[in-house]
Amino acid sequence: MYSLALCSLITGCSPSAQNTAPIADMLYDKDWQFFRSDSALDLAAAQQYKNWETVQIPHTPKIEPLVVNEQFQGDAWYKKIITMQESWQEKQISLKFEAAMNVAEVWLNSEKLATHVGGYLPFTVNLTKRLKWDAPNELMVRLDNRDNPVTGPKPLKDLDFNTYGGIYRHVYLQINNDLHITDAVAAGKTASGGIFVSYPQVTEKQATIRIKTHVANTHIDPKQFRVEQTLLAGDKVIVNQTGELQTVNGNTDAENTIDLVLANPQLWSPKKPNLYNLVTRVYEGDSLVDEQTTRIGIREFKWVKNQLLINGQPIFLRGVNRHQEYPYVGYATSDAADYRDAVKIKSAGFDYVRLSHYPHSPAFMAAADELGLVLLDSILGWQYFSEDPAFQAQIQQTCRDLIRRDRNHPSVMAWECSLNESWMTESFIDSLTQIIDEEYPGAMSAGWQEYGYDIYLQARQHRLEHYKKPTKPYIVSEYGDWEYYAMNAGLNQTAWANLLQADRSSRQLLSDGETRLLQQAANIQEAHNDNFNTPAFADGYWVMFDYNRGYAPDLEASGIMSIDRLPKYSYYFYQSQRDANEVSEKFSSGPMVFIASEWNEKSDTNVRVFSNADEVELLLNGKIIAKQTPDQNGNSNNLPHPPFTFALEKFEAGELKAIAYINGKAVAEHRQVTAGAAKSLRLTLDTSGKAAQAGVKDAIFVYAQLVDSDGNPTYSNNVPVSFSVKGSAKLISPVEVNTSGGIASALIEIGDSIEGVSLSANSGELAPANINFQ
Repeated sequence: MYSLALCSLITGCSPSAQNTAPIADMLYDKDWQFFRSDSALDLAAAQQYKNWETVQIPHTPKIEPLVVNEQFQGDAWYKKIITMQESWQEKQISLKFEAAMNVAEVWLNSEKLATHVGGYLPFTVNLTKRLKWDAPNELMVRLDNRDNPVTGPKPLKDLDFNTYGGIYRHVYLQINNDLHITDAVAAGKTASGGIFVSYPQVTEKQATIRIKTHVANTHIDPKQFRVEQTLLAGDKVIVNQTGELQTVNGNTDAENTIDLVLANPQLWSPKKPNLYNLVTRVYEGDSLVDEQTTRIGIREFKWVKNQLLINGQPIFLRGVNRHQEYPYVGYATSDAADYRDAVKIKSAGFDYVRLSHYPHSPAFMAAADELGLVLLDSILGWQYFSEDPAFQAQIQQTCRDLIRRDRNHPSVMAWECSLNESWMTESFIDSLTQIIDEEYPGAMSAGWQEYGYDIYLQARQHRLEHYKKPTKPYIVSEYGDWEYYAMNAGLNQTAWANLLQADRSSRQLLSDGETRLLQQAANIQEAHNDNFNTPAFADGYWVMFDYNRGYAPDLEASGIMSIDRLPKYSYYFYQSQRDANEVSEKFSSGPMVFIASEWNEKSDTNVRVFSNADEVELLLNGKIIAKQTPDQNGNSNNLPHPPFTFALEKFEAGELKAIAYINGKAVAEHRQVTAGAAKSLRLTLDTSGKAAQAGVKDAIFVYAQLVDSDGNPTYSNNVPVSFSVKGSAKLISPVEVNTSGGIASALIEIGDSIEGVSLSANSGELAPANINFQ
């Protein structure tokens, strides 16, 4: 909301007009009641239930173990009492769910108002005509996350990822005047609804911003309105324009279009993710009746000869796939946790994320906008297709809703309205690409089948068997895992014959040790280097974080970070591929060097060092081993920054130190010391660009590192560490956690205050450790 002074400056509105502004959407996450049931219950049975638990959204029906083999499937019931407020008189009142898994039914005062199918996208329930003003209102929500043939994908028993449950994203109470800006998804309008921002012209000298605003009039009488658009950079007004007076009849809607022409725009790109705030205001006469702020980035994605140009500049997008899962809480992550994930991805050297294989949270999308991550936005789909008209209609509507939700994010490059690794009919593909054209004229479609889509997505394991030179823009959508995991790499997930040896796989846990983590890094290097032998404009490693497979007794461990968000050696390989001159205060960047070794008697004496420098000097106990340029071989010839391999004659305990040089100047260093026996614990709070947040159910990691008497990290597995929390916080993870690669990870939920929150860690005779969150 503007201050009165700014309001007067840019709109001429009076104090009385300012006071008529609508009530902002209210976060409605607190004071819900919950219970779960394995069996299906009707409303009457749920209303008779006595042992409701008070919970806060985001919420998961069950805190799962670290390795999830029997994820909860059943009914999740939620209840909330809505008490009317005087300021809501003569307003339109709706409840918006950002996402709830998977089929939702909503009742108000025992009257069923809505059923929504699909667990990843928002839906809105209008409560206006059913609310009682003279008594409390009982809202009931039933969620069914059992296998569903209409939404897909495969049954959970062989899905290979988990879908969890609950109201796991925010709920908002929307209070609107009769004349208001609609919700983009709830409006149900093709290429309309809410606010739709596009960019007919983008150059460094001038840009045109086209803003379509959809306004509804729920009153019986016609109303006259005008729309004002104001573009701000921080607090500075860049351009302001008001549209002509329009009339909208009663119980109908209208659309307003305004073009803002901006000289010398600050363009959005992965290296410079410049953002503006677009303030849209709707006036009825002199009264401000609605206002929304949309964060936008001005950019142009264009393909010339199948090469991607962003704002006219060619770019290769080094990328990764992401599952949104957290340990224990599944999908029920905080906004801050999603932001920290985005920071980790950017810090790892990536500029692109494929949101596999479903819509991710608005919080992650917003973080990508801010940090400069280009996104491939995807609908739910994996190895499941049905000729059932209900299934196909559901997927088609999901494609529409995805675009309506995410179309204003500058980070979104293209729309993967494609059922991944699910052989779709050509007519069905045609229906999806037509929807993309209808919902966002000029937008690019992407799919794993070459037919019909603008961008062809092909996994490397499929390419090794079925490659032919593509004739359209091409992405290596997944690589580095399956082709090193099973000889039958391909489309049959349940055919497990001829598995490769474990030490050749890319699926390596943090606890698997130096040799296997180096093997993962070698696999990734080979595959990433090979991707440049294709005309791909982007590639996406599978996967960023280890995750639960659900039907298998172990984690899927091809992540370059553990499920607890701890880096493996491969993380530093990718980090080294980013140029040293790219620097940001928001994530790890700039010159780097990393020694991929524990440096003990079992370590490889061919020491691998990752760096984005020209040269690296390696010293052992202060004595220079060598000063080298990067490796030159068949697995490095396409890389911007190949690794450095130093051949040492033998192991000698002590300190390895790597110094990175650019143009003869030392720019970074890293040291690795042969560790002694563990003597104590050292605690680290994982903020990753976002401090612990109070009052919003933030989930944040704390890491307990085993260290020797000199403070050097040790790498022992299965050392039990006990955690305890004081203050307004609680452990989500178990009280006792075993170390993995020398680190025990605790996941903490922050309560209503950070003040006084602390965590202690103890392990046998080791010296304990304590950390304060404030």
